[in-house]
Amino acid sequence: MSQKPARKQLEENVQQAVEGAKEEVTAARRPWYEAIHWGFILIGVYGVQLTLFALLALWVHIHPILPVDVAITQEFQESQSPWLRFTMLAVSYLGSNPILFSLLVLLTALVFWELRLRLEALVIIGLSVVSSVLNGVIKLLVARPRPKAPLVEILQVVNGQSFPSGHVMSYLAYFGLLFSLGIILFRGKRWWRMVLLIIPAFFVLMVGPSRIYLGAHWASDVLGAYLIGGVLLGIALWLYLRLKKKGVLATKERGEKPV
Repeated sequence: MSQKPARKQLEENVQQAVEGAKEEVTAARRPWYEAIHWGFILIGVYGVQLTLFALLALWVHIHPILPVDVAITQEFQESQSPWLRFTMLAVSYLGSNPILFSLLVLLTALVFWELRLRLEALVIIGLSVVSSVLNGVIKLLVARPRPKAPLVEILQVVNGQSFPSGHVMSYLAYFGLLFSLGIILFRGKRWWRMVLLIIPAFFVLMVGPSRIYLGAHWASDVLGAYLIGGVLLGIALWLYLRLKKKGVLATKERGEKPV
């Protein structure tokens, strides 16, 4: 008899915590017109990258091995300290485990859905799927071999084509989107917003160098992935903002007045 009230109290506490989180997120939300403004600034940055990517893809298709790529990788691999190797492997770990990464994407989407950010949840899943498919198609078209010894040291053996880096594209699709949503949707210096900005920024910035250091990709593979991944992210944000403005999957927030 004494366990039932305790269980009920626990359920109530959990529900209150969830509702409290929802209210805090709602309070931090930017007005839709301010979100549109910041979103289009980001899209403008992403949009200039497509031509550069196309030129780079054509160049590495014609010239699979570039002296500058070899020089950059050798420079990166000069330091073989254990802590650096561990850090580079840790940064790349998620991208090397597609099942774990997919579960993380689904879990993140579920959290956004529970926070009444339904459209954002679907965009998180959709962008990751499209990025993966696009990466596979481009790799087949460009057909660039991966780095091999003795030109560089191979610290992580990976099969398949090299251009563009799948790790970089997938990290941009997931972590880059989270970073963008942190800027577009929320304001203020709440701790969870800082986490939403700092952690994704770290992984987006570090995954490229990690792929070069491990000998899994050439520097131009990484550059190409940043370029095309940025374009894809920009298109996703553009579509997201249009749907957001139309109120697709919008939920009524407490205390929110019609605009």
